[in-house]
Parts: sequence; structure tokens; C-alpha cells
Amino acid sequence: MKTVTMLDGRPLPVLGLGTWSYGGGSTADYSRDAESIATLRRLIEMGYTHLDTAESYGKNHCEEVVGQAIKAFDRSQVFITTKVAPEHLRYADVHKAIAGSLRRLDTDYVDLYLIHWPNRDIPLEVTFEALNELVADGRVRRVGVSNFDVPLLQRSMELCATPVITNQVHYNLLHREPETNGMLDFCQREGVILTAYSPLKDDVLTHPVVARIAANHGATPAQIAINWLVRQPYVITIPKSSDIEHAQENLDALQVNLSDGDVAQLNRIG
Repeated sequence: MKTVTMLDGRPLPVLGLGTWSYGGGSTADYSRDAESIATLRRLIEMGYTHLDTAESYGKNHCEEVVGQAIKAFDRSQVFITTKVAPEHLRYADVHKAIAGSLRRLDTDYVDLYLIHWPNRDIPLEVTFEALNELVADGRVRRVGVSNFDVPLLQRSMELCATPVITNQVHYNLLHREPETNGMLDFCQREGVILTAYSPLKDDVLTHPVVARIAANHGATPAQIAINWLVRQPYVITIPKSSDIEHAQENLDALQVNLSDGDVAQLNRIG
């Protein structure tokens, strides 16, 4: 799989797997655990070695499902991103949150730990004091943020003792805020990975230009939308899927060869 180089020099796949729907989504659902674990294991075998989760997904249960799934693999071959909730950004709460995530994931460390959303009521200095300690003691390998604007990302970079690896934001063909607010340019200039979530939302799949270009390539609209994202420097994406066929379709997006004309048309629709 194509990769992008993180600021610590290590590669990260341009296509990861969002796991929000595993374990219940907005609520905890234990009824499909066996199916979910089996699906995740199949997807890892297919090449989805970057799994993105969060303590808030499934009211903590998503991490438990992911933890069970990765038991079948060499831990060093699976890259786990999880996130601390905005209400847990005080110093002691960060330590408590990572302890809970590690317990649920049944692992000694997470590869990437993100602040899920900023919390204006808790100073970033307090949060990064804890995050820096977690990196120093090895429970967290790397730190990142999510849903931050440029000033908050800049402040995070000042406070973080190690490189801020990514800012995870809503970005797709029809939701172009990271372009208009300067985030994409900033990340590409600084070498910070922009992780695009919800790459197929906002009517992207039914847009007539996307559909026409897909037909011209014998591809699907989803493949065009994903390819458009990850062909950009320092951009990766994490579409969620619990369907094997759709997951394979997303992987095959990396084989599409968009022309300069295709890209120009897609750039204009945002």
C-alpha cells in the first residue's frame, strides 16, 4: 500500500480504516461482537493495517472490539490510533483515559493518540504536560490532534515534546473547509499529515461530475473520491466500512489513475 512519511520518519498507509460503527457507534452494542471481530481480522489481512478508533466510540466498546481483533496479529504490524475525549483533557484525566484505552485494547501502547476535539475550558498546556509524559514512558508512541484549527495546531506543535503527527479533520470533495481555512496548506508546508474523515459523506457519491469521471475510468464514485484525497501530499483518509466488498472497493481506489483534467474538474466542484 502507498504510504506517507510521518514526521518521525516512519511510514503510514494512506488508507486506514475508521471503526466508529464497530461496537455500537454512538451506543454500546455487544450483539455483533463475533461478526465484528471476524470482519476486522479479515480487513487487516486485506491490508488495512491502520485502525482508527476512540474511547467515545461505542461508549468505550469499540476499543474492546478492536483489541480482540488485533490479538490474531503481530502487534508491531498493526498501527492503532485512538483518541482522548474532550472532557478528559485535564492532566489526571488524560492519564486515566489512556489507562482505560490500553486496558480495552489489551495492549501496552498505542501508536498514535489524538485529542479528539479541542476543549476551550482546559488549557492545552495542561493536556500536553500529560501527553508528553505518556510518550516519555512509552504508553503512547506518537501524538496528534483532531478537529483543530490552524492556531490551535500551531500551539500544539509548540507544546508537544515530539512532532505532532496529524490533524484529523472532516475533508472530502464537497467539504473543502481544510482548503479554505488554510489547514491543508499549513499541514503540507509543515509535514503534518492531514487525516481526512468522512471522505464519502456530503453527497459526494451522487455528484454528477464524480459519477461521470468514475464511469470513464470503470471505477466507482467512492474510488474517485478516495483517490482524489490521497493523491495529495500529506493527506490520508480513514473511510469506515464493515462490509468486505466495500472495503475492497476502497482499497482498489489506490489503483485509479486520474488525469490532470479529471483532477481539475474535481477541484472545481468543492
